[in-house]
Amino acid sequence: MERAVVVKAGGNAAVDARRICADVGALVAAGRRVILVHGGSADIDSLAGRLGVARRRLRAPDGVATRHTDAAMLEVVTLALAGAVKPRLVTALAAEGVRAAGLTGLDAGLLRARRKRAHRAVVGGRTTVVRDDHSGRIVAVAADVLSALTARGIVPVVSPPALAEDGLPVNADADRAAAAVAGAVGASALVLLTGAPGVLADPARAESVLAACAVPASGPPPCTGGGMGTKLIAAREALLAGVPEVLVADGRVTAPVRAALAGSGTRITIAEESQEGRPR
Repeated sequence: MERAVVVKAGGNAAVDARRICADVGALVAAGRRVILVHGGSADIDSLAGRLGVARRRLRAPDGVATRHTDAAMLEVVTLALAGAVKPRLVTALAAEGVRAAGLTGLDAGLLRARRKRAHRAVVGGRTTVVRDDHSGRIVAVAADVLSALTARGIVPVVSPPALAEDGLPVNADADRAAAAVAGAVGASALVLLTGAPGVLADPARAESVLAACAVPASGPPPCTGGGMGTKLIAAREALLAGVPEVLVADGRVTAPVRAALAGSGTRITIAEESQEGRPR
């Protein structure tokens, strides 16, 4: 049985969802199995602004920033992803002749998460503990649900929130959710599409895109600028879960998935360790 390709469509407003969906349609028409995972940062921020919900970021000591999801923001995240982004993607796929099923992590217990009880964040130069954040880390994926759909030629369109151990929803990073999905289904590749040509050595210079980026097996990622830190952590998690190929590529170009699989963007690997145990 051919293994699926997991594609993560970034939520950056620059990412072209229509081109991604057209490319997914071409892959499905060629007999490929595809699972589409999405975020929706632009839609979340827009809806939060309309509803007057504060938008805040938590920056960990290692420099990786995540969304602060208090109770009000969790509601915004759910509304934006399930009520706006997902229907838009499913509709765009339908226009390409693709049967698609929109699922959050709550549906059929698709994404199970361990709730984070506290976060360390750097605020004003000082490390503080944040306890009102409703987010979690994916610990299990109902791969059988996804495999049952892809076996019938249906593209699952997956997003947070996830179901925590207390039976309540939590936000989860969509890149890391995509990595967990890719590992659970034994994907042939994970393609993380973003609003940049790939991983940039200098976030301010698009021409500094790296052909390859080695990430240490543990510890901080080598790049955190431009929102890349979480993507590299997700890439590492997918590789350690056995996904053979992880690519960070441009979601703004024509045929972005096939372009990435053909070699554009940045290929992520796990860094080899020196004899002293340090990455090299």
